[in-house]
Amino acid sequence: MRSPDPSRRRFLTLTASAASLTALGLPAGAAAASPATRPAREPDFGPNVFVYDPSTPVEEIQSTLDRLFTAQERNEMGFDRYAVLFKPGRYEVDARLGYYTTVAGLGAHPDDVEIHGAVRVVGQPDPNSPAGISALTNFWRSAENLAVTPTDWSNQWAVSQASPMRRVHVKGILWLEPGNGGYSSGGYIADSKVDGITINGSQQQWLTRDSELGGEWTNGVWNQVFSGVVGAPAQGFPDPPYTTLPTSPVTREKPYLFVDARGAWRVAVPRLRRNTAGTTWATGGAPVPSLPLSAFFLARPTDSAKRINAELARGRHLLLTPGVYHLDRALRVRRPDTVVLGLGMPSLVPDRGDAALRIEDVDGVRIAGVLVDAGPVESPVLVEVGTRHCHRSHATNPISLQDVFFRIGGPYAGRAVTSLVVHSRHTLIDNIWAWRGDHGRAGTIGWTVNTADTGVIVNGDDVTAYGLFVEHYQRWQTIWNGERGRTVFYQSELPYDPPSQAAWRSPTGNGWASYKVADHVRTHEAWGLGVYSYFNQGVDIRCDRGIEAPRRAGVRFHDAITVFLDGSGGIERTINDVGTPVVGSYGTSTVVSYP
Repeated sequence: MRSPDPSRRRFLTLTASAASLTALGLPAGAAAASPATRPAREPDFGPNVFVYDPSTPVEEIQSTLDRLFTAQERNEMGFDRYAVLFKPGRYEVDARLGYYTTVAGLGAHPDDVEIHGAVRVVGQPDPNSPAGISALTNFWRSAENLAVTPTDWSNQWAVSQASPMRRVHVKGILWLEPGNGGYSSGGYIADSKVDGITINGSQQQWLTRDSELGGEWTNGVWNQVFSGVVGAPAQGFPDPPYTTLPTSPVTREKPYLFVDARGAWRVAVPRLRRNTAGTTWATGGAPVPSLPLSAFFLARPTDSAKRINAELARGRHLLLTPGVYHLDRALRVRRPDTVVLGLGMPSLVPDRGDAALRIEDVDGVRIAGVLVDAGPVESPVLVEVGTRHCHRSHATNPISLQDVFFRIGGPYAGRAVTSLVVHSRHTLIDNIWAWRGDHGRAGTIGWTVNTADTGVIVNGDDVTAYGLFVEHYQRWQTIWNGERGRTVFYQSELPYDPPSQAAWRSPTGNGWASYKVADHVRTHEAWGLGVYSYFNQGVDIRCDRGIEAPRRAGVRFHDAITVFLDGSGGIERTINDVGTPVVGSYGTSTVVSYP
């Protein structure tokens, strides 16, 4: 992300029967933790996972946290991945998170793991920010399933894309910026509670979903979206820039690892919910169904795609331990209700031009916590959900993608035509960042180097997306072909690097709109969309419109904005022919309702 400063360089400021589980849309082997569960041996997650309990000396835990932060603080395009897991209890630690680091609790309830101190992300030096610090590249890290009592005045979480906070209880103030107005470009919170105020500060856009705010949410720059949030600020877009949906239409929270009361390791598989507000774990919440960890194949980066596919074919679920998985073929998920869970943000790299992951059109598959890097041989698609022309209903047990992040270029000079294609009906997309890199290791970035047409294509009907971040692709960033699609929060920068207008012209005019709803679509709805331009090649590049859609009553947009960040050229209109130009210098154009 980029932001304009005064010189216009960057941004502004239960045990259950098989029948009952099937009725819930869960696999017959799923169950809530039972008192009769026999304690299991400690799993071997490999050398990059650290598991602690309250008997561990605090000095040992703090030493590990500090060592990981030192190694990962600047390791943006590196290959190390880590997870630090806390069993139920209280810990006096300060956990600073660098790149590719997850800190998570292992309780059945977030309050089972109490961190007194911090689980935090701090800003990085940035000479282009007036504050000298920013969070514009604080990507690829996460905090999950724990409570934090800040021992400083707040718990700082200064992040941008691909850095989710899920199932976290902040027992105090939450601070989302790097400090002193330093730039920050937006993030994601779900199934969480903040007891104190939330200081948004310089965060340009943000999605908070199915959570509870005990205090005021302060400030906002362009686009703050609240979906099913108890205590959310009132609707106000564009001033203040708040888009507030009282409930979320359909959700299912991300699977998570925990240890039950008998010491058995399990993976929770939360239920599907509709028209919800607030957290899943508030007082009176039903027990969460779960699977024994013994039902999972614990993969290591040294395991081949052939080996992993054999385990999936046997009916095993998949837990990917931290690291980089180089694949000579796609991982294939063919069985209903399969869970693929990444631990410590593992990366999948298709080295030979296949996809990284292909999912059959079956019920209930859950993919969560995975980073997908394009490889050196161009892949037509990186992740494919369902098959062409599939029409099966998954309304009661959809496929879900949560915290699945895509990257074209950066660590490798990768190539892929499309990052994500969704064919299956009713799929849930929950926090996706599809990113064609604008920076990275030498030789990995350039208009003809890290090539990629489109980030996300949705062909299936009845697909719902929360937190759709899609950036820098060379044609339409997002194409929506399915009927009755819904997007709650969309954030997109156009590509920085078109070399000329002639090289960047679509069938409908100058440039390629970021969000494209196909002409045949009769029904579609989206809330809280932002499209930004920063053409940095010194050439006057124009994009005729940020959003392109058929003009009909059933295709509706709420609270959209286009922004000129810096550079040359800009965006002529916001949606179709509605909105004002943001060209040549910093400016915004807002559309509250369309048509």
